[in-house]
Amino acid sequence: MSLIEKIDKTRVPKHVAIIMDGNGRWAKSRGKLRLSGHQEGAKSVKTAIEVCGELGIKYLTVYAFSTENWNRPKNEVSGLMNLLVSSVDREINEINELGIRIQVIGEMKKLPDNVRKKLQDAIETTKNNKKLTFIVALSYSGRWDILNAAKSIARDAKENLIDPSEISYELFESYLATAGTPDPELLIRTSGEERISNFLLYQTAYSEFYFTDVLWPDFSKEAFYEAILDYQNRERRFGKTSEQLTK
Repeated sequence: MSLIEKIDKTRVPKHVAIIMDGNGRWAKSRGKLRLSGHQEGAKSVKTAIEVCGELGIKYLTVYAFSTENWNRPKNEVSGLMNLLVSSVDREINEINELGIRIQVIGEMKKLPDNVRKKLQDAIETTKNNKKLTFIVALSYSGRWDILNAAKSIARDAKENLIDPSEISYELFESYLATAGTPDPELLIRTSGEERISNFLLYQTAYSEFYFTDVLWPDFSKEAFYEAILDYQNRERRFGKTSEQLTK
């Protein structure tokens, strides 16, 4: 029996988030420039999207570029931005035909004008698609997200648009960059690192974490299937006991 045949498609996570790590190490191990690792990693993004379509996963969020990544060498940052533009140009028609909606979370105002415009066009083109919502975290960090939400709530409270005494989890979540998106049930990180690196800090409160030594450019369909199977072997209790779940 193949890996995909072992997966119970009635119990796949609705939302999977991925920290795509290991592009640089993949390139270095082959004596190549780091950008070649990012280029190869872009192929793994397409593979992940295909798996979501196969299994019926409705939301896929990828950590493409953190706020801290702006501190990387300028030529690498520039290469990443150019790769993003070329990837959108190359894939947008197929993405739209497959019914995939593109969203972007993060400080888009920090992105180069051509990148921001390209992404805004992609968002507009795919806004009515419903098969899969593909969320790209760009110039994003969990701390920024939470701080930005707090500032927005404070501003609206000062303008008497909301009553501070009525601030709830639901209200707070409506101010996050991911407003309207269910929290990820599964967070995958590749390359052997075991931390979440300032990614979706609020949203992953009850996510299952899956760490793999596989470098992102090598993250195949089979590697994704293994993550889903591991997820399906876990018991999600949300603070309850195992006995309570069986009642």
